[in-house]
Amino acid sequence: MYKVLRGREFPINVMNLQMFAGNANSIDRTGAEALIPEQTSREIIQGVTEQSTVLAMGRKLPNMSSNRTVMPVLDMLPVAYFVNGDTGTKKTTKMAWDKKKIFAEEIAVIVPIPEAVLDDADYDIWGEVRPRLVEAFGKVIDAAIFFGVDKPDNWRSSIYDTAAAAGATVTATSNLYKDIMGTSGVIAKIEKSGYMPTGHVADISLRAELRELVDNNNRPLFKTDLQSSTQYSLDGNTMKFPRNGFWDAAKAKMISGDFDQLVYSMRQDITFKLFDQGVVQDPSTGEIVYNLMQNDMVAMRAVMRLGWEIPNPINSLETDKTKRCPFAVYAPKANAGA
Repeated sequence: MYKVLRGREFPINVMNLQMFAGNANSIDRTGAEALIPEQTSREIIQGVTEQSTVLAMGRKLPNMSSNRTVMPVLDMLPVAYFVNGDTGTKKTTKMAWDKKKIFAEEIAVIVPIPEAVLDDADYDIWGEVRPRLVEAFGKVIDAAIFFGVDKPDNWRSSIYDTAAAAGATVTATSNLYKDIMGTSGVIAKIEKSGYMPTGHVADISLRAELRELVDNNNRPLFKTDLQSSTQYSLDGNTMKFPRNGFWDAAKAKMISGDFDQLVYSMRQDITFKLFDQGVVQDPSTGEIVYNLMQNDMVAMRAVMRLGWEIPNPINSLETDKTKRCPFAVYAPKANAGA
C-alpha cells in the first residue's frame, strides 16, 4: 500500500520514516550513531536479553554472517545389529541430516521526542528511553516466537502452534497437580518426545493457583513459610512469569519444554539513527502521526535483526517428526477442542 504525497509515492510503514521536502531529498542527521555511546547500545541489548523470555531461556548461536543460516539437524539414526556366529555377515547402516534454515528478520521501533524536551539539559532522556526500548523489543520477540503474533512470513510456526500440531497440549481440569505432573500431564508430553524439560513459562495468574495447591494435609506445596519469597519451580526447573505484556492467556496457561531446543542467532545488534525531518505514518490508515518539522520533534529509530529455529533432531524415543516436539502447552479450559 502506498500514499501519494506531493506527487510522489511512499510506502506506508510505521517502521520507516518517509523523508521528503518538496521535490528534493530531505536532510537527516545521519551521524546519530556517534551520539549513542557504544556502552549504551550494549546496555540495551543486555536489557532485551534479560527481559525477553525467549532470549533469556533459549540457546544463543553464533551471530549470523548473512540474512540466512542453514543448520544441519540429525534426521536418521544409525542402527546396530548382532552378528550371527563367527562367520556372520556384518550389516551396514546410515545416518541422514535435515537442513533447517534460520532467517534474520528486522525488528524496529521509532521514538519521537519533542525538541523542547531535548533542550532541557537536566532531563535524562536516555534514562526514560532505554527501558521503553527494552520493553518494546522484548515484547515483539516473545509474542512472535511463543504465539506467532505478527511473525515474519519467513519465520517458522510459533512454539504454541508447533506443540499443538504435535498433539502436545493438555487442557486444564480441576486437578492442577495431575495436569502438570501426572502420567498424561504437560511434563510427560515432553518426555514422551525424548526430551527433558529445562524450564516453564506461565501466565502470571498461575502463581496464585500454585500458591493455593495443597497436599492431603492442606499444607501448601509451593510455600514452606509465610515470610520468605516463593521460588517457583516445577520438577526442579525454574518457572518464569513474563510481565512485558506478550502472554496470551486465552491460548495457554503455561508452556513447558526443553529450551535448549529453542535456538536464536543475531544478524545485527541494535543500531540507532536520529532524524530531525520527515513524517511517521500509521501503517493501516496512512494517517500522518508525527510531522517532525511541524511538531518540532526529533525521532530516534532503533533497529535489530535476528532469527530463530527449533532443531528438534530425531531421537530413539520418538522417531516420528510429526509427533516429536520439545515443548508442551497447558491450555485453559476455554481452549478445549481448539
